[in-house]
Amino acid sequence: MTENYQIIETLLANYKTILGKDFLVYKNHVYRIFKYALILDNNKENIEKYAIASVFHDIGIWTHSFDYLKPSIAQVTTYLIENKQSKWIEEISLMIDNHHKITTYKGKFKETVTVFRKSDWIDVLNGFQKFDLQKQDFKAIQKEFSNKGFHAFLAKQTLKWFLKNPLNPLPMFKV
Repeated sequence: MTENYQIIETLLANYKTILGKDFLVYKNHVYRIFKYALILDNNKENIEKYAIASVFHDIGIWTHSFDYLKPSIAQVTTYLIENKQSKWIEEISLMIDNHHKITTYKGKFKETVTVFRKSDWIDVLNGFQKFDLQKQDFKAIQKEFSNKGFHAFLAKQTLKWFLKNPLNPLPMFKV
């Protein structure tokens, strides 16, 4: 497992300047959803995919705007091509593209997309919806990787976007 933490650390280091004061906010969010995913899916073949998807899933907020899914997917695609992991492009792209899907995902790579989606929802909803995650696991991960103002950050970004784009208030959400 250590090598996957190293992947997260290495990838996040590439964005430290761009993330600026939000570095720990995002880093802890990345680790929380990664750890939730590992509990919800014990298939070791998916660990590295979850690590990569966790880092890139929201990165477009800082590199582009609050309408960030396509920019995040473009960045993970570049990374996967450069690191000779092109076989994962479709799967990880679907994980990122559907991580805010409100209804059940039924498409290709259903297992990993669903686990990743649930992991992000657990974190965004601050454990209000835990799916199959046990309360003690949620609390342990929250203790290890505290929110560091993550939900305040989300509220601020949502309000800023809404004031500029009232007809498209949450562009990342899908039904």
